[in-house]
Amino acid sequence: MHKENLLSHNWLVIRANNDFLRRCLPLPGVIYDFGCGTRPYEEDFLEHADRYIGVDWSNTPHKLKADIVADLNKPLPIANEVADHVVSFQVLEHLSEPQVMLREAHRILRPEGTLRLAVPFQWWIHEEPWDFCRYTRYGLSQMLAKAGFSQVQIEESSGFWAMWFLKLNYQTLRIIRGPFLVRRSIRWSLVPFWWANQRLAPLLDRHWAEPRETAGYYVTAKKI
Repeated sequence: MHKENLLSHNWLVIRANNDFLRRCLPLPGVIYDFGCGTRPYEEDFLEHADRYIGVDWSNTPHKLKADIVADLNKPLPIANEVADHVVSFQVLEHLSEPQVMLREAHRILRPEGTLRLAVPFQWWIHEEPWDFCRYTRYGLSQMLAKAGFSQVQIEESSGFWAMWFLKLNYQTLRIIRGPFLVRRSIRWSLVPFWWANQRLAPLLDRHWAEPRETAGYYVTAKKI
């Protein structure tokens, strides 16, 4: 899993992603990771899975570590019904043809296989120019149904306050400028603010909830 550094501006969202993965485990059998990047969850999956196969494209901004190099916007060089699980975390927004990826996930899954996604809703533009979409729960439900999935479960990755503070923290990163010692001083002056607001946000979300405001969504769906 990703390391949770409590001195960082975004440890809260990393913790939420790690918690979602913990809720997914165990995933026995064969796992395909669409947009695997640096494969941060491989060891966690392989504690229970028989095989882990990473899929990514050659233009990845991360060091290429894929077992299968392919464009997720196009049909994949993978046989039908070979996967027990497909996972894809923070990838769908970077696809110009996300429906193709969802159909391909459905095609390679065995009956009773599962798809698990993490996608953004209110999040800053990143890895541009390869950043195309943001998703609501209703858009996700429609897209997954069109791809053939059933038993779709969608949950918010945060409430309003966690989303708002995370966006504020990302904004404060932009004031870290100047020579090395100046940048370091500014960063360390921001650390208490980052730590405190990310501690406070879940408490506020618990008592002052607004489910229509979220950083993103976690999705589980099944092929019947």
